[in-house]
Amino acid sequence: MASSPQLVIFFATLLLYPIANAGNTGGSWALLQKSIGICAMHMQLLPTDHVVIFDRTDFGASSISLPNGKCREDPHDRVLKKDCTAHSVEYDVAWNSIRPLNVFTDVWCSSGALMPDGSLVQTGGYNDGERVVRVFNKCYKCDWKEIAYGLVEPRWYATNQLLPDGRQIVIGGRQKFNYEFYPKTAGAWKAYNLPFLWQTNDFHLENNLYPFVFLNTDGNLFIFANNRAILFNYFRDQVLKTFPEIPGGDPRNYPSTGSAVLLPLRIIKGNVAVVEVLVCGGAPKGAFANAKKGIFYEALNSCGRIKISDPNPQWVMETMPLGRVMGDMVLLPNADVLIINGGSRGTAGWEYGRDPVLKPVIYRHYNPINSRFSVQNPSSIPRMYHSSAILLRDGRVLVGGSNPHIGYKFTNAIFPTELRLEAFLPPYLDPSSSYIRPKIISPVSQTNIQYGKQIVIRFTVQAHVDLNRISVIMIAPTFTTHSFSMNQRLLVLDSYPAKIVGKLTYAVSTTAPPSRNIAPPGYYMLFVVHHDIPSEGIWVVI
Repeated sequence: MASSPQLVIFFATLLLYPIANAGNTGGSWALLQKSIGICAMHMQLLPTDHVVIFDRTDFGASSISLPNGKCREDPHDRVLKKDCTAHSVEYDVAWNSIRPLNVFTDVWCSSGALMPDGSLVQTGGYNDGERVVRVFNKCYKCDWKEIAYGLVEPRWYATNQLLPDGRQIVIGGRQKFNYEFYPKTAGAWKAYNLPFLWQTNDFHLENNLYPFVFLNTDGNLFIFANNRAILFNYFRDQVLKTFPEIPGGDPRNYPSTGSAVLLPLRIIKGNVAVVEVLVCGGAPKGAFANAKKGIFYEALNSCGRIKISDPNPQWVMETMPLGRVMGDMVLLPNADVLIINGGSRGTAGWEYGRDPVLKPVIYRHYNPINSRFSVQNPSSIPRMYHSSAILLRDGRVLVGGSNPHIGYKFTNAIFPTELRLEAFLPPYLDPSSSYIRPKIISPVSQTNIQYGKQIVIRFTVQAHVDLNRISVIMIAPTFTTHSFSMNQRLLVLDSYPAKIVGKLTYAVSTTAPPSRNIAPPGYYMLFVVHHDIPSEGIWVVI
């Protein structure tokens, strides 16, 4: 998809739905859709610049009908045996439009990742969906395809990670202390025990669901569950390292529901010397049990940061300006971390959160400690349990969801079911920065690149360019649900200083990631960043 029509439509959209607080450094907000018909519990950006969104099939009737008079008949559904409404939609970023999709088995609290060919493979769910694999291909007017027994084990609240060989590993789930792979290979139709998940399981509260999983640059997996983490070799089914417990010992996974990111990976001479994980927010011990009694503990305001590449890694703790549970953490194309959504008291779960945190926070990981957080301008829409947020190629952050109820509830509720879709525009999209914003002119979007090979990127800037303040960033699109973005990864590429090649035109030579361990194969958004201001991205395929 060419970039210029999308930009025209993007700015036209902003005229239709005026942004608030434009012209300052605290970001701004734009309302995109007054209703998408469903709650945005799960979201995945595709390389078509469409976003697949879904909630669950047994909420009862949604607010958007299935196409062409279709209905879903499901004897297992606990609310409607015949349902003529959609529970998944496709959002077209360029046209700001919604298309209903067909999903027939329950996708509630499921997981997924984008495959190397650009298709979304989504796994598990609830009830009749717990062993189902669903595929959404990268094509025009596609729809879900469902594979009835694609998983060995039922998976509910599991986590998926794309691997260097192009498969997904599916880890955990409710009372599932094991993992499996998809697609299946010969002799691999089995699940493999992972005792770490048993060891971190609290049988009354669990607190190890949706474990935080990241692919380390050595090909092993960092897995964080409850308040502990390991480095795991899935080839040998072996724990290589046990990390210290996060200070304070409070749980950070569902239902305590903090969030985590793998901080930007800087490639220098074909190597990533420092690999760090950041875990922020959540609810303290006892918060879930007390929320059931109507006692809502204050959310954690701490972040733990650990260099997993160190021989003797230790947590370094920091304090956020706002406590937050059920927050989402999004890597931005200028290498900042956005912390958005959630509440300041209670936990995840039905009706267990209170006091929405309307103000996002930006975390600048490269700043000195105690100078990394910056509070942004607020939204007017509470985003509590079952909210989500993802990065778009134009640099906006798409924000949707919030439904702390077992069904849709629009009245007589502290936090009514939320069907609106909005975008947060980080400070780098402020119009006052447009004159220093790069625009990529080559290569074109959807270009193939090869590991370790040189890439020359030509771009324009409508002002004087500091040739030493140009960087090239690649970001993997994420599957986001329940405050965790699976497969989230940002790479700062090894680049030479930019050169002038024409009037207001420049070129920067950079090197593609050196290996599949550093960048699993597939689609990435590539950005040129000048003075902390990113271009609109282009899609590249490695």
